[in-house]
Amino acid sequence: MDRFLYLAMTGAKHNLQAQQHTSHNLANANTPGFRADLDAYLSAPVYGPGNPTRVYSQETRIGADMSGGPMMNTGRDLDVAVQGNGWLAVQAADGTEAYTRRGDLHVNNAGLLETGAGHLVMGNNGPVAVPPAQSMTIGEDGTVSIVPLGEDGNVQAVVDRIKLVNPPAAQLEKANDGLFRLPNNEVAPADAAVRVASGVLEGSNVNTVEALVALIDNARQFETSVKMLTAAKKNDEASTRLLRQT
Repeated sequence: MDRFLYLAMTGAKHNLQAQQHTSHNLANANTPGFRADLDAYLSAPVYGPGNPTRVYSQETRIGADMSGGPMMNTGRDLDVAVQGNGWLAVQAADGTEAYTRRGDLHVNNAGLLETGAGHLVMGNNGPVAVPPAQSMTIGEDGTVSIVPLGEDGNVQAVVDRIKLVNPPAAQLEKANDGLFRLPNNEVAPADAAVRVASGVLEGSNVNTVEALVALIDNARQFETSVKMLTAAKKNDEASTRLLRQT
């Protein structure tokens, strides 16, 4: 009886965890450059004194979907999308270098280029700093150019170049902040072959239909697990009554 009860209990617990992952994906269906989380159910034995006769279910995140999202023309000069494979290098909240496909860029109050999520965009020697300018453009190779204040529109000055990288996708790990990193916080070298398109944004690769179906499926599996718990309780009560009658 306890085996049946334990399996149903862990099943209900991890159904809820799967629902959280699916809800997170669905909530980011409109986040530029978002990569959907992938998860899976596993069965694992419970080890302890004696033989591992108990088995429990486990739901775990196994990685991220690295397929590309749809490309959307915005016409905004500071919107960029990586063409093909590659990543934008940014500075995470803890100061380490991380990687993202999110390209909705803007200049903050301190004159630093950052993504829509507030992560500073890395250049040749740290975060990209942009002086006051009439206009700003980003080239295919990540070069950031401006028209200085008071200058003619044909006069452009290069201020920095966005660091573009292309590490092996299999080595990248997605963290809770939504950014990707190499193991042990290793830093990927800049890759001159990576190109970006200006005036374009890459959308999220979340399939909303699949996510909604997964929400319904997780809810039904949770209900089934709860019914199993109820059935285990009824069986236990019936067994107790029979023992009392003997």
